[in-house]
Amino acid sequence: MALGKDYATQQCSIARALEIVGERWTLLVIRDALYGVRRYNDFLVHLGIPRAVLAARLQTLTAEGILEKRRYQQSPPRDEYVVTERGIALWPTLRSLGLWGREHLGEARLRYFLHAQCGTELGPYGECPACATVVPVGDVLMTPGPGLDPDPADPVSRALLKPRRLLRPIEADGIGADEAPEGAGGAGSA
Repeated sequence: MALGKDYATQQCSIARALEIVGERWTLLVIRDALYGVRRYNDFLVHLGIPRAVLAARLQTLTAEGILEKRRYQQSPPRDEYVVTERGIALWPTLRSLGLWGREHLGEARLRYFLHAQCGTELGPYGECPACATVVPVGDVLMTPGPGLDPDPADPVSRALLKPRRLLRPIEADGIGADEAPEGAGGAGSA
């Protein structure tokens, strides 16, 4: 019996959400977009995803209003994909899934997520324990952890080795990366 492609018989908001974000690769495309990846070739290189799959995922995410397609070059025409408010709203889900994976699958610490304003590591719900506030995604500073390969092969991974705020566009050569606040260079629990 063939596996169905939807959850038509489910009366459940989780099932409806999975219709949009539940396909393989989709959450990783959204994760990368939150990290600042915007260009098709950068998604392709960083994820190692087949071209047809990436094109389909970007088309779906754009149609669903999670990403917005913007022209950045006229000749030849080239577009980038920018996270919308609807896509930003998926950050807590991705953060929780990452924490779950690290805790239950024994993953090494790959990244720290800090409040850019004060350098404090975020709590499990995206809150800053020092400031007693939920940190907006644009104010989250991502820094590398000890589990990341210090010499990755692809330029996107190399750019993501530098401390940077989420949502800020990356360039494959690392231009646009932010500096960590004083004392925030990966401090926090491992």
